[in-house]
Amino acid sequence: MTDKREWSDKRNELVAAIEQLGFPGALGEQIARQLGSPKAMERMMAYLYNVKPRSAELIVDEMLAICSDIDAWRDKKAAEEANAKYNEMLYYGLGTEEDEQ
Repeated sequence: MTDKREWSDKRNELVAAIEQLGFPGALGEQIARQLGSPKAMERMMAYLYNVKPRSAELIVDEMLAICSDIDAWRDKKAAEEANAKYNEMLYYGLGTEEDEQ
């Protein structure tokens, strides 16, 4: 339940930050939905508070950049995990009879 509450609180905070800049709350709702996590929303709010963008396009552009960074991080972690498993296989072998001799 805490995760849902944290997500909801961050969404509300993000929507309020976007409304304070003069944009509709619906934009904030969509941005929150696309970002998906409280941490990503915090990063977006830091941008909003520091840059104070004047257009919706700049806000959406930053959202896309954050999403791209998240995707790149996930891809990196998946590659690291696959590499670790591959190295483990090279070290320990496939567990076939030839490997045991």
